[in-house]
Amino acid sequence: MAMNILFLPFRRTNAVSMSAAIKQYISTKYDQHPDMFKKDLEAIDILRTNAVNSLEAHVSGVQKLTAYAAQLVWIGGKFPIDVRTPGGRESIHAQSQESQNNLRFELANVLYNLASLYTQLAVSLNRSTSDGLKSACNYFCQAAGVISHLKETVIPELRTIPPEDMDIMTLESIQQLLLAQAQECFWSKAVKDGLKDGLIAKLAAKVSDFYDQAAEFGTKSDIISTEWIHHMTAKLHHFAAAAQYRASRDCLDKQKYGEEVARLRDSLTYVNEALKESRWINKIVLGDLNGLKARVSEDLKRAEKDNDVIYLMSVPPKSELKTLDRAGMATPRIPQEVSDPFSALGDKAAFGQPLFARLVPYAVHVAVSIYDERKERLVNSTIIDELEALTTKLRDLLQSLNLPASLQALEKPLGLPPSLSIHAEEIRQQDGLHKLQRAMHEIRKLKANDEAMYQEGVGLLTTEAAEDDKARSKHGTARWTRQPSHQAAEKLYAQVKEIDGYLKSAASSDELVRSKFKECESAIQTLSGTKMDLESSVPSSRRVTLTPAVEEAADSLRSALNDVNQLERRRKRIMQQMREKVKNDDINSAILAETARFEREYPMQKIEPAMFESLFEDRLEQYEEDRKVVSEEKESQSQLIVRIQEANAAFITARRGDSSTKEREQALQRLENAYFKYKEIVSNLNTGRKFYNDLATIVTRFTDECRDFAYHRRMEAGQMETDLTTALSNLNLNLQDQKERQSLRSHYATQQQPPPSDATIAAPTPTRAPQPEPGIWNPAQGIKFGGAPPQQPQQVESNVHHPAYPNANVKGGGQWDVSRGVRFG
Repeated sequence: MAMNILFLPFRRTNAVSMSAAIKQYISTKYDQHPDMFKKDLEAIDILRTNAVNSLEAHVSGVQKLTAYAAQLVWIGGKFPIDVRTPGGRESIHAQSQESQNNLRFELANVLYNLASLYTQLAVSLNRSTSDGLKSACNYFCQAAGVISHLKETVIPELRTIPPEDMDIMTLESIQQLLLAQAQECFWSKAVKDGLKDGLIAKLAAKVSDFYDQAAEFGTKSDIISTEWIHHMTAKLHHFAAAAQYRASRDCLDKQKYGEEVARLRDSLTYVNEALKESRWINKIVLGDLNGLKARVSEDLKRAEKDNDVIYLMSVPPKSELKTLDRAGMATPRIPQEVSDPFSALGDKAAFGQPLFARLVPYAVHVAVSIYDERKERLVNSTIIDELEALTTKLRDLLQSLNLPASLQALEKPLGLPPSLSIHAEEIRQQDGLHKLQRAMHEIRKLKANDEAMYQEGVGLLTTEAAEDDKARSKHGTARWTRQPSHQAAEKLYAQVKEIDGYLKSAASSDELVRSKFKECESAIQTLSGTKMDLESSVPSSRRVTLTPAVEEAADSLRSALNDVNQLERRRKRIMQQMREKVKNDDINSAILAETARFEREYPMQKIEPAMFESLFEDRLEQYEEDRKVVSEEKESQSQLIVRIQEANAAFITARRGDSSTKEREQALQRLENAYFKYKEIVSNLNTGRKFYNDLATIVTRFTDECRDFAYHRRMEAGQMETDLTTALSNLNLNLQDQKERQSLRSHYATQQQPPPSDATIAAPTPTRAPQPEPGIWNPAQGIKFGGAPPQQPQQVESNVHHPAYPNANVKGGGQWDVSRGVRFG
């Protein structure tokens, strides 16, 4: 049905089960069993079904939609937004359907349909009454408030590219359209209530402004139909004309007859501009325009004649007319159930108990993850890594002293030392050489993925910066006033350098690990081979008779090396105990208790991980005592190193001149060093794998933030481009007005006759023509001749909810018009 105002169509979807996706997520991601929430799962499906089926203009649908929206906001604190909720939505003008597994997308669609419902309720009202107009205005303001909330709160948290009919330009156009129609309803009520023309003119001017903004944003949207744009364009000119018409009536009351003519002419210009859209607008809007044009034309004809014949006031050009003031009565009003949904949830609240209240909030799981990461980093960096560094330092010392190979070659001149046999068996069982090669290949893949994701984010920033520089060069820094990209995204650009530093540091570490592997690859291959191959790689030495001095020095050195083995075993136990302590340090119960306190003391505040910082600090204090172990180990190792160096010096002195075991010592030491290098490389590769996995999380978040930044900057740039184009157009119009004003001034200056120098001409006093007495001729009324009786004036149809100016009669009748000649009855 054709109407002179528009409504938003609903975004339709399919009937799908929300509970299935939520149940699956609970069972895989949470420690609680889904059966604990059976009633809640049933309730969420019922709420969605009610909301999906509330697609008709009935007030009962408001509560169904707002109740479902409130629960979606609530469970958004319990689940991540990508909980894989199913369902697609149709676009408002396109035939396509978009689907996203996203709680915020579901919420956005529900709120959009709520705004649509408000508009359809407004359209369904009887707007021929003051109460109907008042209610319609309120509905449109609420619809605009919901769209504003959707645009400013929900869409920015979507974390994906919004649907085509929910981009910034489309939502801005819709919001301005709804405000325009709300203001139009208020204007119609003012006309119906018979308010003063000056106030009605201000109301109409604001209606035109709203339609102007709606049409401007609509042209930048890919989804707003051309039919709507033509409608909004016709409306903005229509109400600009209506504002000037009402201002002319106000001028008539204030006896400003010249200005009255100027405003009527301006009004007629706007009407003609609006009628250029006649091919695309519906019959009701076209009828309103034709009615206004007829009214304005008649009044302009009368005003020009009266001013030319009686008042003789100068008609100011359009450029000298004072801009009409605005009276904005329509503002976005967000319903409380939308702006503060938690206020409607509770035991005695309108929407009942919040669903999944017993489910641990998602922020709690994030907080637990944060604490786990912090305690592992603390223990690893300050205890385990320190102990491993001490052990590595000790092993480097032994290697530099050719220990324990020099002692083993002397004590066992044939076969393999037991410790070397054990080490070789360990490597064989782990398929050592292939294990290292597979790990390095896996790390290269992880690194390549991280670098590709990082380069994608950098590319987004580079492209955005180039677009910003291009626009700044085009418009100049004086007009392109927003911050440069490096300043607007200072944090992101700092992350670029930070992540680049991580990657370069990791590349250096990777190269170091590869060089270690190449150095000992052949030795590790030997250790991975058969026992026969291993024995054949170690030359035998002749048995020698040990002197008492050599035997005493060897015993002292063996004792020191045994202490080294005991120290290493003790450190392994300490590190294992620390890992067990970290594993058993479960903060869940403490965080749940703290969460319960927050929910009790601050029921409306959303739980955030940052709220548990003080709890984290208190819990990490328990590891301060363990850090003292590192200092004790440093002291023990320092004393042991002195013993080893003294014992080795005595051993070398006692064996001076004996080179019978030199080749065997070198072979044994090479294999012993290869074993410890193998263990070191395995540890390095495990660290590298963990590093690149952790870095993947960082670069993914970085790239997502770059994508969001680039999107919002493009939207902002588009708006600025439009504003600058509009400003340039207005500047051209102002220059044209100035030329017109100068031309008109010159025109009036040439026509004006100077008054006599010795006399002052008094301006005529504007007076209304008196009503004639029956039978007496009045010169002010012209000449009337007998004949056909005067025709009754035509009545313009009055309808207050259309812009068709009630109580305005077309003047005419039997007054003689010189342009028609003289007719005799």
